Amino acid sequence: MSTVVVLLLWFFVGVYTQKDPNFAGGRNTIVHLFEWKWDDIAAECERFLAPKGYAGVQVSPANENLIISPRPWWERYQPVSYLIITRSGDEAAFVDMTRRCNAVGVRIYVDAVINHMTGFSGTGTAGNSADHDGKNYPGVPFGSGDFHDTCPISNWQDVDNMRNCELNELSDLNQGSDYVRGKIVDFMNHLIDLGVAGFRMDAAKLMYPSDLGVIYSGLKNLNTDYGFPDGARPFIYQEVIDLGEDPISKYDYTDIGAVLEFQYGVYLDNAFQGGNQLANLVNWGPDWNLMPSSDAVVFIDNHDNQRSGGAQILTYKNPKPYKMAIAFMLAHPYGTTRIMSSFYFDNNDQGPPQDADGNLIGPGINDDNTCTNGYVCEHRWSEIYNMVGFKNAVEGTDIANWWSNDAQQIAFGRGNK
Repeated sequence: MSTVVVLLLWFFVGVYTQKDPNFAGGRNTIVHLFEWKWDDIAAECERFLAPKGYAGVQVSPANENLIISPRPWWERYQPVSYLIITRSGDEAAFVDMTRRCNAVGVRIYVDAVINHMTGFSGTGTAGNSADHDGKNYPGVPFGSGDFHDTCPISNWQDVDNMRNCELNELSDLNQGSDYVRGKIVDFMNHLIDLGVAGFRMDAAKLMYPSDLGVIYSGLKNLNTDYGFPDGARPFIYQEVIDLGEDPISKYDYTDIGAVLEFQYGVYLDNAFQGGNQLANLVNWGPDWNLMPSSDAVVFIDNHDNQRSGGAQILTYKNPKPYKMAIAFMLAHPYGTTRIMSSFYFDNNDQGPPQDADGNLIGPGINDDNTCTNGYVCEHRWSEIYNMVGFKNAVEGTDIANWWSNDAQQIAFGRGNK
């Protein structure tokens, strides 16, 4: 067999396994514990997520970010360096979290922000400086030659403009550079060394799939010291917002990893608010222009669109149809499911619960499993965690015995279970 064929086989095997979420047996569903501290996540894995059958946690970006007053949630998406120190904790606390969560069969997935650096100048959570105008980030280090030319994204119908220019003035990294790719790979491999199971790739749509493919191919296998089998590849799920409005397609990225299926939540939110009859969900899946199930990570809302999506996006603020949509998601076999776990907010920029010094305040836990201290904790709602248990019980079965009244009542089983 020629060397070229061997390399091609290795590439395709690697791509396929990067769509495996590496769940422990008998578990399902990733919970996005948005802006939680590492030590609180570790405790949640042990006391609740593992006993209830959850499979994993998506954590907020783990690397140093710019400190922005009055500490909005989006400061976590303004990288200053790749040091593991944020308001969620330092590297020692991060490792303690991954060890404790993996020990009880709950995987950790990091929100990886590699498209850009900051949109402002200032100081980061590890004390490093960010010179936005000079494009100088000594904590990495990155200099002006590591970024695309300064230009705004001004044409959402121009693929090169979207991928080579700046979103909201965020300094746009050049992932076509071997040096830039090397720094990103080093960062992600360090997190793999620390026990993570994979990555949500922020703003993947704004990077070329070919560049991302090179980055993913440079990632290590998962660390067997944390209980992963030999040869396990990191799970990659990419943020590609594809609502059919611009020329970049979710299918442009399915050859290199899984993709977040944004149309999934939009369609279900519409159905469970009466905009489409529930009976029409009889062929739910690719017939609705959704990706093949093995390519898709699915959700009802996320930390972005629960703030910016308007009334058409179901969130904790409209709990009855929201719980119904999540129940359908967890009852149906399509996709890898993800649950949003929020903090309460009154305005779109509002940051997580914090004290007067800007330190995160962790959630308190009531006797009835609900949360205090400003946290919603949707994953602790009984309607949701019991459906996670249902999904575990019917694993491996398909939809059976579909019934509807041709309007707004539906019922179905899962195999013979």
